Amino acid sequence: MFLCSKLVCSVFRMAEEGGARVLSGKEVAQDVRNKLKETVIELKAENPDFVPGLAIVQVGGREDSNVYIRMKVRAAEEIGIRAQHIKFPKTITQGQLVREIKKMNADPAIHGMIVQMPLDTDEKMDSDLVLDTVAADKDVDGYADHRSAGRLSHGMLNAGFLPCTPNGCMELIRSEIAVWWRWLEELPRCPDTGLEQVISGAKAVVIGRSKIVGTPMGELLKWNHATVTTCHSRTQDLQQTAREADILVVGIGSPEFVKGSWVKPGAVVIDCGINSIPGVWVWVC
Repeated sequence: MFLCSKLVCSVFRMAEEGGARVLSGKEVAQDVRNKLKETVIELKAENPDFVPGLAIVQVGGREDSNVYIRMKVRAAEEIGIRAQHIKFPKTITQGQLVREIKKMNADPAIHGMIVQMPLDTDEKMDSDLVLDTVAADKDVDGYADHRSAGRLSHGMLNAGFLPCTPNGCMELIRSEIAVWWRWLEELPRCPDTGLEQVISGAKAVVIGRSKIVGTPMGELLKWNHATVTTCHSRTQDLQQTAREADILVVGIGSPEFVKGSWVKPGAVVIDCGINSIPGVWVWVC
Protein backbone atom coordinates (compact mmCIF):
# COMPACT_ATOMS: atom_id res chain seq x y z
CA MET A 1 0.00 0.00 0.00
CA PHE A 2 2.90 2.37 0.68
CA LEU A 3 4.85 1.66 -2.54
CA CYS A 4 3.73 4.90 -4.17
CA SER A 5 5.78 7.09 -1.85
CA LYS A 6 8.95 5.71 -3.39
CA LEU A 7 7.87 5.72 -7.02
CA VAL A 8 8.49 9.37 -7.85
CA CYS A 9 11.76 8.76 -9.67
CA SER A 10 13.46 9.59 -12.91
CA VAL A 11 14.66 6.96 -15.34
CA PHE A 12 17.25 7.75 -17.95
CA ARG A 13 17.32 5.67 -21.13
CA MET A 14 20.24 6.22 -23.43
CA ALA A 15 18.98 6.55 -27.01
CA GLU A 16 20.65 4.57 -29.78
CA GLU A 17 22.28 7.70 -31.15
CA GLY A 18 23.98 8.30 -27.83
CA GLY A 19 21.68 10.95 -26.36
CA ALA A 20 19.57 10.58 -23.26
CA ARG A 21 15.81 10.77 -22.72
CA VAL A 22 14.56 11.59 -19.24
CA LEU A 23 11.44 9.71 -18.24
CA SER A 24 9.50 10.90 -15.22
CA GLY A 25 8.06 8.30 -12.89
CA LYS A 26 5.37 10.72 -11.71
CA GLU A 27 2.71 9.23 -13.99
CA VAL A 28 3.47 5.72 -12.75
CA ALA A 29 3.38 6.92 -9.16
CA GLN A 30 0.10 8.74 -9.67
CA ASP A 31 -1.47 5.66 -11.23
CA VAL A 32 -0.48 3.61 -8.16
CA ARG A 33 -1.81 6.29 -5.82
CA ASN A 34 -5.12 6.47 -7.65
CA LYS A 35 -5.57 2.71 -7.34
CA LEU A 36 -4.67 2.76 -3.66
CA LYS A 37 -7.05 5.63 -3.05
CA GLU A 38 -9.84 3.52 -4.56
CA THR A 39 -8.85 0.62 -2.30
CA VAL A 40 -9.03 2.83 0.80
CA ILE A 41 -12.47 4.10 -0.27
CA GLU A 42 -13.68 0.52 -0.66
CA LEU A 43 -12.31 -0.44 2.77
CA LYS A 44 -14.03 2.54 4.37
CA ALA A 45 -17.28 1.67 2.61
CA GLU A 46 -17.15 -1.75 4.25
CA ASN A 47 -16.14 -0.30 7.63
CA PRO A 48 -16.87 3.44 7.99
CA ASP A 49 -14.83 3.68 11.20
CA PHE A 50 -11.68 2.24 9.61
CA VAL A 51 -8.79 4.65 8.98
CA PRO A 52 -5.53 3.08 7.76
CA GLY A 53 -2.66 4.32 9.89
CA LEU A 54 1.03 4.66 9.08
CA ALA A 55 3.70 5.50 11.68
CA ILE A 56 6.95 7.01 10.40
CA VAL A 57 9.61 6.77 13.10
CA GLN A 58 12.57 9.14 12.92
CA VAL A 59 15.55 9.48 15.22
CA GLY A 60 17.50 12.74 14.95
CA GLY A 61 17.02 15.26 12.17
CA ARG A 62 19.01 14.48 9.03
CA GLU A 63 17.83 16.79 6.25
CA ASP A 64 17.67 14.04 3.63
CA SER A 65 15.46 12.02 5.99
CA ASN A 66 13.26 15.08 6.55
CA VAL A 67 12.71 15.41 2.81
CA TYR A 68 11.80 11.74 2.43
CA ILE A 69 9.40 11.87 5.37
CA ARG A 70 7.58 14.92 4.03
CA MET A 71 7.08 13.08 0.75
CA LYS A 72 5.74 10.00 2.52
CA VAL A 73 3.30 12.02 4.62
CA ARG A 74 1.96 13.88 1.57
CA ALA A 75 1.54 10.65 -0.39
CA ALA A 76 -0.23 8.95 2.50
CA GLU A 77 -2.62 11.85 3.01
CA GLU A 78 -3.45 11.92 -0.70
CA ILE A 79 -4.45 8.26 -0.57
CA GLY A 80 -6.47 8.57 2.60
CA ILE A 81 -3.96 7.14 5.07
CA ARG A 82 -3.41 8.83 8.41
CA ALA A 83 0.37 9.27 8.68
CA GLN A 84 2.02 10.00 12.01
CA HIS A 85 5.54 11.42 12.04
CA ILE A 86 6.95 10.20 15.35
CA LYS A 87 10.28 11.88 16.02
CA PHE A 88 12.75 11.02 18.77
CA PRO A 89 15.85 13.00 19.81
CA LYS A 90 19.38 11.91 18.95
CA THR A 91 19.90 11.19 22.65
CA ILE A 92 17.42 8.29 22.74
CA THR A 93 18.99 4.95 23.71
CA GLN A 94 18.58 1.71 21.81
CA GLY A 95 16.56 0.20 24.63
CA GLN A 96 14.21 3.18 24.74
CA LEU A 97 13.68 3.09 20.97
CA VAL A 98 12.94 -0.64 20.99
CA ARG A 99 10.37 -0.14 23.74
CA GLU A 100 8.67 2.65 21.78
CA ILE A 101 8.48 0.48 18.65
CA LYS A 102 6.96 -2.36 20.66
CA LYS A 103 4.27 0.05 21.88
CA MET A 104 3.47 0.88 18.25
CA ASN A 105 3.37 -2.83 17.41
CA ALA A 106 0.59 -3.16 19.98
CA ASP A 107 -1.32 -0.08 18.81
CA PRO A 108 -4.35 -1.22 16.73
CA ALA A 109 -4.57 2.22 15.08
CA ILE A 110 -1.15 1.70 13.44
CA HIS A 111 -1.31 -0.71 10.52
CA GLY A 112 2.08 0.01 8.99
CA MET A 113 5.40 1.27 10.35
CA ILE A 114 8.48 2.76 8.72
CA VAL A 115 11.69 3.31 10.68
CA GLN A 116 13.54 5.99 8.76
CA MET A 117 17.14 5.05 8.06
CA PRO A 118 19.83 5.91 8.88
CA LEU A 119 19.30 6.37 12.59
CA ASP A 120 20.79 9.75 13.53
CA THR A 121 21.83 9.03 17.12
CA ASP A 122 24.50 10.02 19.60
CA GLU A 123 24.71 6.42 20.78
CA LYS A 124 25.71 3.76 18.28
CA MET A 125 22.74 1.47 17.64
CA ASP A 126 22.19 -1.93 16.07
CA SER A 127 19.91 -0.91 13.19
CA ASP A 128 19.15 -4.55 12.35
CA LEU A 129 17.86 -5.15 15.87
CA VAL A 130 15.74 -2.00 15.67
CA LEU A 131 14.23 -3.00 12.31
CA ASP A 132 13.62 -6.55 13.48
CA THR A 133 11.58 -5.16 16.37
CA VAL A 134 8.89 -3.99 13.95
CA ALA A 135 6.00 -6.49 13.81
CA ALA A 136 6.00 -8.58 10.62
CA ASP A 137 2.52 -7.47 9.60
CA LYS A 138 3.51 -3.79 10.00
CA ASP A 139 6.94 -3.93 8.32
CA VAL A 140 5.77 -2.08 5.20
CA ASP A 141 9.33 -1.13 4.24
CA GLY A 142 10.29 -4.81 4.06
CA TYR A 143 13.63 -4.39 5.86
CA ALA A 144 13.43 -6.80 8.79
CA ASP A 145 16.35 -9.18 8.33
CA HIS A 146 14.87 -12.39 9.70
CA ARG A 147 11.53 -12.05 7.88
CA SER A 148 11.15 -9.80 4.84
CA ALA A 149 14.80 -9.82 3.77
CA GLY A 150 15.04 -13.57 4.30
CA ARG A 151 11.96 -14.24 2.18
CA LEU A 152 13.27 -11.98 -0.56
CA SER A 153 16.62 -13.79 -0.63
CA HIS A 154 14.71 -17.05 -1.18
CA GLY A 155 12.61 -15.60 -4.00
CA MET A 156 9.39 -15.55 -1.96
CA LEU A 157 8.17 -12.35 -3.61
CA ASN A 158 4.53 -12.79 -2.63
CA ALA A 159 5.08 -13.80 1.01
CA GLY A 160 5.38 -10.35 2.57
CA PHE A 161 6.25 -6.71 1.98
CA LEU A 162 8.90 -5.87 -0.62
CA PRO A 163 11.37 -3.01 -0.03
CA CYS A 164 9.68 0.07 -1.42
CA THR A 165 12.48 1.81 -3.32
CA PRO A 166 13.73 -1.31 -5.14
CA ASN A 167 10.16 -2.39 -5.86
CA GLY A 168 9.40 1.04 -7.28
CA CYS A 169 12.52 0.79 -9.45
CA MET A 170 11.34 -2.57 -10.77
CA GLU A 171 8.03 -1.05 -11.83
CA LEU A 172 9.80 1.79 -13.62
CA ILE A 173 12.14 -0.65 -15.37
CA ARG A 174 9.18 -2.74 -16.48
CA SER A 175 7.34 0.31 -17.76
CA GLU A 176 10.33 1.68 -19.65
CA ILE A 177 11.38 -1.59 -21.27
CA ALA A 178 7.79 -2.31 -22.26
CA VAL A 179 7.50 1.12 -23.92
CA TRP A 180 10.81 0.61 -25.67
CA TRP A 181 9.89 -2.84 -26.99
CA ARG A 182 6.49 -1.63 -28.13
CA TRP A 183 8.27 1.08 -30.11
CA LEU A 184 10.29 -1.67 -31.75
CA GLU A 185 7.00 -3.53 -32.42
CA GLU A 186 8.29 -6.49 -30.47
CA LEU A 187 5.55 -6.24 -27.86
CA PRO A 188 2.24 -5.33 -29.53
CA ARG A 189 0.42 -5.82 -26.20
CA CYS A 190 3.09 -4.70 -23.76
CA PRO A 191 0.64 -3.50 -21.06
CA ASP A 192 -0.22 -7.17 -20.49
CA THR A 193 3.41 -8.21 -20.36
CA GLY A 194 4.66 -9.32 -16.96
CA LEU A 195 7.76 -7.99 -15.24
CA GLU A 196 9.60 -11.30 -15.63
CA GLN A 197 9.12 -11.27 -19.41
CA VAL A 198 10.54 -7.79 -19.96
CA ILE A 199 13.52 -8.23 -17.60
CA SER A 200 14.30 -11.91 -18.22
CA GLY A 201 17.76 -12.42 -19.68
CA ALA A 202 18.84 -8.79 -19.33
CA LYS A 203 22.27 -7.97 -17.94
CA ALA A 204 21.73 -5.90 -14.79
CA VAL A 205 24.39 -4.07 -12.81
CA VAL A 206 23.66 -2.65 -9.36
CA ILE A 207 26.21 -0.21 -7.97
CA GLY A 208 25.92 -0.27 -4.19
CA ARG A 209 25.12 -3.05 -1.73
CA SER A 210 23.20 -1.26 1.04
CA LYS A 211 20.47 -3.14 2.87
CA ILE A 212 17.95 -0.49 1.83
CA VAL A 213 18.57 -0.30 -1.92
CA GLY A 214 21.50 -2.19 -3.43
CA THR A 215 21.08 -5.65 -1.93
CA PRO A 216 17.27 -5.95 -2.29
CA MET A 217 17.50 -4.39 -5.77
CA GLY A 218 19.86 -7.15 -6.85
CA GLU A 219 17.58 -9.81 -5.37
CA LEU A 220 14.49 -8.48 -7.15
CA LEU A 221 16.31 -8.33 -10.47
CA LYS A 222 17.68 -11.85 -9.95
CA TRP A 223 14.30 -13.38 -9.13
CA ASN A 224 12.85 -11.69 -12.20
CA HIS A 225 15.49 -13.58 -14.19
CA ALA A 226 18.00 -10.86 -14.98
CA THR A 227 21.69 -11.77 -14.83
CA VAL A 228 22.87 -9.55 -11.96
CA THR A 229 26.25 -8.13 -11.02
CA THR A 230 26.52 -6.19 -7.75
CA CYS A 231 29.34 -3.66 -7.58
CA HIS A 232 30.80 -1.86 -4.57
CA SER A 233 33.89 -0.01 -3.37
CA ARG A 234 36.13 -3.05 -3.93
CA THR A 235 34.91 -3.80 -7.47
CA GLN A 236 37.66 -3.77 -10.07
CA ASP A 237 37.12 -2.12 -13.47
CA LEU A 238 33.76 -0.70 -12.44
CA GLN A 239 33.43 1.43 -15.57
CA GLN A 240 33.68 -1.57 -17.90
CA THR A 241 31.21 -3.55 -15.82
CA ALA A 242 28.73 -0.67 -15.98
CA ARG A 243 29.13 -0.39 -19.76
CA GLU A 244 27.93 -3.98 -20.17
CA ALA A 245 24.62 -3.33 -18.38
CA ASP A 246 21.23 -3.39 -20.07
CA ILE A 247 19.86 -2.20 -16.72
CA LEU A 248 22.02 -0.04 -14.45
CA VAL A 249 20.82 0.88 -10.94
CA VAL A 250 22.96 3.19 -8.80
CA GLY A 251 22.43 3.50 -5.07
CA ILE A 252 25.59 4.91 -3.52
CA GLY A 253 24.62 8.44 -2.46
CA SER A 254 27.42 10.06 -4.44
CA PRO A 255 26.33 12.71 -6.98
CA GLU A 256 27.69 12.51 -10.54
CA PHE A 257 29.62 9.34 -9.75
CA VAL A 258 28.51 7.50 -12.90
CA LYS A 259 29.55 9.24 -16.11
CA GLY A 260 27.71 9.16 -19.42
CA SER A 261 30.61 7.24 -20.95
CA TRP A 262 29.87 4.38 -18.54
CA VAL A 263 26.42 3.77 -20.06
CA LYS A 264 25.88 1.87 -23.26
CA PRO A 265 23.26 3.04 -25.78
CA GLY A 266 19.84 1.54 -25.06
CA ALA A 267 20.45 0.94 -21.35
CA VAL A 268 17.93 1.79 -18.66
CA VAL A 269 19.59 3.76 -15.84
CA ILE A 270 18.09 4.58 -12.45
CA ASP A 271 19.87 6.63 -9.80
CA CYS A 272 18.38 6.13 -6.33
CA GLY A 273 19.16 8.66 -3.70
CA ILE A 274 19.17 12.22 -2.52
CA ASN A 275 22.42 14.16 -2.50
CA SER A 276 23.41 17.48 -1.02
CA ILE A 277 25.63 19.69 -3.16
CA PRO A 278 26.50 23.18 -1.82
CA GLY A 279 23.73 25.48 -2.95
CA VAL A 280 21.52 22.77 -4.49
CA TRP A 281 19.69 19.54 -3.65
CA VAL A 282 19.97 16.70 -6.11
CA TRP A 283 17.03 14.31 -5.83
CA VAL A 284 16.75 11.27 -8.01
CA CYS A 285 14.35 8.44 -7.17
